[in-house]
Amino acid sequence: MTTKAPVYMDYQATTPLDERVLAAMMPYLTTKFGNPHSADHSFGWEGEAALDVAREQVADLIGASNNEITFLSGATEANNMVIKGVMEVWRHKKPHLITVATEHKCVLEAAAAAHRAGAKLTVMGVCPDGLIDLNALSDAISDETAMVSVMAVNNEIGVIQPIAEIGALCRERGVLFHTDAAQAYGKIPLDVAAMNIDFMSISAHKLYGPKGVGALYRRNVRATSLPPLMHGGGQEHGLRSGTQSPALVAGLGAAAALASEQMDEDHTHLRSLSDRLVEGLHAKAAGCFLNGSATQRFAGNVNICFPGLDGSRLLADIRGLAVSSGAACASAVSGPSYVLEAIGLSVREAASSLRFGLGRYSTNSDVDYAIEVVAKAVANQRGCKPREATV
Repeated sequence: MTTKAPVYMDYQATTPLDERVLAAMMPYLTTKFGNPHSADHSFGWEGEAALDVAREQVADLIGASNNEITFLSGATEANNMVIKGVMEVWRHKKPHLITVATEHKCVLEAAAAAHRAGAKLTVMGVCPDGLIDLNALSDAISDETAMVSVMAVNNEIGVIQPIAEIGALCRERGVLFHTDAAQAYGKIPLDVAAMNIDFMSISAHKLYGPKGVGALYRRNVRATSLPPLMHGGGQEHGLRSGTQSPALVAGLGAAAALASEQMDEDHTHLRSLSDRLVEGLHAKAAGCFLNGSATQRFAGNVNICFPGLDGSRLLADIRGLAVSSGAACASAVSGPSYVLEAIGLSVREAASSLRFGLGRYSTNSDVDYAIEVVAKAVANQRGCKPREATV
């Protein structure tokens, strides 16, 4: 192995900024610094043009129209805006919201807030592979259901939910469909029309873009009205007042355009690395197993359980490898992962699991390093020598 620590394998938490994205941002951090809402001079026009270009780039990746894209601070804001907003609009006619137990905390907390405000809430469980049961979802929908919110790619175990099927069911039943696509946008093919998606939440920093910017896709703006979370000058269709950052938005747009160009290349790269990692860990740390579906998953997310071992001790023994024992956004919360418990793992098994996040800049050497250091840490806990294997 030529790789030296530290090795980054936490791409679900965040991704490094692509140099091409930085290049697209730089003019708006230096010479093109105008306020995009200053309509009376060229400095403002340059900023406004940056927003227009980025809006088209973000929309093109999912088959949307430019005016259906609203720039926000990220998927957390988008999720809160949609869930709280829809349930406020529909609180008298259709007060029921359906979501899933394995959703990101910001979805579950926003849903809980809507429930406290008077909404009826159903939080569905999942099958042992992490996927929802479409028949159970159909049974849960009633005449009172306003919206279903289901994450496209799970941030902890990487499973890909049947978004097209969920969208078709929702459209057939006259229910709005929202998907948190923070871990899916630009990584798997998404088409908002074909998948009958009404709302989609997006974050740039999960896609080699900058932190602090994201977007909300909102189908047919008039048909899916939302109250604004912030009032002021009426920017972003009146939903998100305040001066936008052309630099951050340009970064999101550039990241989307790059994803469109090299999604297939990224997928092939990640599939090769993922297979190498899983096979190597199975060979050198016998007894470990993959959490979640082995087939319906995003290749860059590898969540592995090492039964009987102490996950926190494993992390301590592999300090040169940046991985996660749970969702990074919930790392301040002690205890085992609620996602892993939802798919049927025991408290001890959940605590013995590690999430390996692979990305565009991960290499074979990184994977080999991870296999070696994890196998050594596992062997140390088991009190035996690591197995020999060719990777």
